Amino acid sequence: MATKKSPAKKKVATKVVKKAPAKKAVKRAVAKKVPAKKAVKKVVKKPAIKKAIAKKTVAKKVVKKVVAKKPAAKKPAPKKAVKKSSKAAAPKKLKVDQYGLEEDDEFYGLYFAKSTAKGLVEVKPCTFSLMYWWKGLLGYPDMIEISKDSNTAMLQFESTFGGGDSGETELTEKDVFDVDHIIEVDEQEQLVSLYSYVPIPVPEKLIGALGLSILNVNPETRYGSLEICSTDNEEGANEHFLRYRAATYLRGVKSGKVEAIESMVTNGSEFFGLALDAMCVNKSIKKWLLS
Repeated sequence: MATKKSPAKKKVATKVVKKAPAKKAVKRAVAKKVPAKKAVKKVVKKPAIKKAIAKKTVAKKVVKKVVAKKPAAKKPAPKKAVKKSSKAAAPKKLKVDQYGLEEDDEFYGLYFAKSTAKGLVEVKPCTFSLMYWWKGLLGYPDMIEISKDSNTAMLQFESTFGGGDSGETELTEKDVFDVDHIIEVDEQEQLVSLYSYVPIPVPEKLIGALGLSILNVNPETRYGSLEICSTDNEEGANEHFLRYRAATYLRGVKSGKVEAIESMVTNGSEFFGLALDAMCVNKSIKKWLLS
């Protein structure tokens, strides 16, 4: 009986040996906890990185604000450019002579004089332009009267008017009469005026018809105008004359003053002739002109 009990103890011992691996399983469970701690450390490190990035972005914003303020300091620069342009324009101002002519004028800085019975008389630019046209271009003797202060001048001359040859005009080549001309110069205004007269006084009974004809013809006269001029004669009686008037303004004409006067007289004579022909539709006016 004693021999049969000893084997039973051995079986218990073997069971104990089998339980030993269970302890190893406990050790593995502990080993798994270590990675969990590392994961916690990583989570803590990540918020630190985000804070650093946030600081950097704030620093960038501050830098941008500073850069935005820099252009404000450059605003005075355009003012300097304007001052430079005004200074550059200043030298372009032209010089002016004693007559008010700028240095790019054809008569700038020149002095003209005319010898008369009363002595030497100054000839100012507009008067000189008239003199050059009358003497230099047309070749007529000097008949220009100049005032003592040289501010005014006057030229008087006569011409002959003849009608057209087309057969469609009221005045024909046979209808010829004289016309008186006066050219006046105003140096202060730089104005040259042309006055052309029919030298025959207008009869009192024809004043109304002539005035009505002028009202009808003037709108069609593209250059100058017709008018009735009243004046007292040597005997003190009042007389009426038919007059054509045109003018040219020479202020600002830098080159071509002589040509401007020539054009005024040429065009004025042409349009005065056309106006006279139109007025002669009235047979009473035609008869008066040819009387």
